[in-house]
Amino acid sequence: MSIQKKVALLFLALTVSVILLFSGAIFYFVHQFTFDDFFKRLETRVNISSQIHHLNDRDSLGMYREIRQRYLERLIAEKQYIIKPEVYTKGKTVKGVPRQLIDNILANGKSRFKANNVFYAGNIFHFPEGDAIIVVSATNPSGLSELNDLEQVLIVSFLISILIVYLIGRRFSYHTFKPVRNIIKKVNTITASNLHLRLEDYSGKDEIAELTQTFNNMLDRLETAFETQNNFISNASHELRTPLAIIKGEAELSLKNIDQPGADLHKNLQEILTGTQSLQDIITSLLGLAQSGFDGKKQNWEQIRADEMAFMVKEAVDHINPANQLSIDFSSLPDDVDSLVTQGNINLLKLAISNIGLNACKYSENKPVVLKVYAENNSIIFSVKDQGIGIPESDVQHIFEPFFRASNTGKYQGHGVGLPLALNIVRLHKGNIGIISKEGEGTEIRVMLPIYEVEKN
Repeated sequence: MSIQKKVALLFLALTVSVILLFSGAIFYFVHQFTFDDFFKRLETRVNISSQIHHLNDRDSLGMYREIRQRYLERLIAEKQYIIKPEVYTKGKTVKGVPRQLIDNILANGKSRFKANNVFYAGNIFHFPEGDAIIVVSATNPSGLSELNDLEQVLIVSFLISILIVYLIGRRFSYHTFKPVRNIIKKVNTITASNLHLRLEDYSGKDEIAELTQTFNNMLDRLETAFETQNNFISNASHELRTPLAIIKGEAELSLKNIDQPGADLHKNLQEILTGTQSLQDIITSLLGLAQSGFDGKKQNWEQIRADEMAFMVKEAVDHINPANQLSIDFSSLPDDVDSLVTQGNINLLKLAISNIGLNACKYSENKPVVLKVYAENNSIIFSVKDQGIGIPESDVQHIFEPFFRASNTGKYQGHGVGLPLALNIVRLHKGNIGIISKEGEGTEIRVMLPIYEVEKN
């Protein structure tokens, strides 16, 4: 069942419940008022009957009788009973008067009673000649008829109200969920081939506008992810194809010249080895790039000191590029040792910062490179600054895209995976990377990692 139908039925149920409650309340109060009013009329006749029974003065007696005849119309099936208590208590019953009514009068002094649409009202009076119970009874067909009419009106009105409320509820839910239907219709038209499409913005600050903005934000992320994936696949296939072509060509040439005297097989094998090494480097970089996207909870995380990490990076760079001039600057280390501690996977962080350091040495042709460690704004910062070729301004925004290489790096070997891999690793550690570069003067890359908060007792 759709939410629109559920809302319509819920609206119907709530409204019907309210109408039913009000209808029941109306019938109950009218019912009580009708019966109470009729009982009061009977009690008035009981009081007048007591006065008539008490008076011996003929003039006064005649006056009370005249008042009753003139101002009190005779009720339908009206009857009057005068009962002596001492006679009743001897076990006798009074015909036409319920025994329960007399018992209540004797116990409480007065009582009301209703049996089979006959209404009774009675009081006990104390006269000089002795006590007497006066009871007046009558039927109220007009009152019952009014209640029956009211009951029918309420039932018919209730049924008509159900129909009206149902129609209004359906119309109300239709207009309420119209923006949602438009969103669903628009979303169903968006596929991988047209991820650039967006939902129309709705004015206001309601849930529909929030839902629309959420969908658009999700589509932005999906579009970016698809474009990144497409670029990654396109560039990866291109990068892999080049060393494979070299390997294949050199292997075919070696096989062709294997029996010919003077063939330089050593050179061919060296080219195959170079191509294989290049292919291995690319595959290793691709695996590292993929694995760096794992959830941080799956890694072996530990507390890492920034100064120790700097020494490990220097050792890694020296091992790969012995001719480097990378130096470590500890001049701005904080006095608080706890400000040098971060949390993460030591191997991944070493790989990320080492890649940045190796790039700095490579693109500066082994000119001096400074690795500076300091703390700022609750972050540990590793700053790698070189005196190399720099990055063209138009290329800076793409420098972290997989397999992208700046336009001035043609004479340098590389695959464009080092910086994207470093960014993935740093983001995995809830950090960030900033870059400042000027073509022809050099580049500074800052790796910012959060300081580990040590729990204090």
